[in-house]
Amino acid sequence: MITKRIIPCLDVRNGRVVKGVNFEGINDVNDPAVLAKYYSENGADELVFYDITASHEERRLFTEILTKVAENVFIPLTVGGGINTIDDFDRVLKCGADKVSVNSGAIKNPNLITEAAKKYGNQCVVISADVKRVDGVFTVFSKGGRENTGMEAISWIKKCVELGAGEVVVNSIDTDGVKNGFDIELLKLVCEAVNVPVIASGGAGSTQDFVELFKEIPSVSAGLAASIFHFGEVKINELKKELINNGIKARI
Repeated sequence: MITKRIIPCLDVRNGRVVKGVNFEGINDVNDPAVLAKYYSENGADELVFYDITASHEERRLFTEILTKVAENVFIPLTVGGGINTIDDFDRVLKCGADKVSVNSGAIKNPNLITEAAKKYGNQCVVISADVKRVDGVFTVFSKGGRENTGMEAISWIKKCVELGAGEVVVNSIDTDGVKNGFDIELLKLVCEAVNVPVIASGGAGSTQDFVELFKEIPSVSAGLAASIFHFGEVKINELKKELINNGIKARI
């Protein structure tokens, strides 16, 4: 079994980390640079930074906030939100990002994945898929979960990997912020469809949810969460010890 990664997620709006439920009901949490530094020093394997309203507001990501975050982080940093062009990739990489996450920009222009992979390498390009069940079908949403694209999710994710994405973040809108566990059904289908690392996002409410994720889907690469880490409900080092106690490899 590969070593599993634990990844906190900073959803940033108007310069502050926020958190909601099912992508709605957003509440203020903390300063992103402060939280980033805390996670970097307290066991996180990587960090994800999303400017969650950039695509919806059709603007570029706030690079001054990102730069402050990157200065405080000594673990790999993935950045997304408002990524629509190669220039956007270039801009956030120069601010300190290690990987760039693209969602709405790839939906508008799938060739962006291929262009970015050729320029920066597959490992730098992360496809982030916001997925929700619509009439029993896993469907891709864009613009921070606001817009139904009508595209079936598994085939879309598979296409993105074929175009050059080196990693997939699967955000389940159905389980986001609900804290009843990850969307195992969806994640199994994605892991069966692609041969790149898959990061599970949406639904973590306890240490046990991570144990269940990695036991149910041994091929999933990482578990991502926000509020349970932000509010101290789960401490990352304690979570990793529990994973190891359950025979799951984690980096202490």
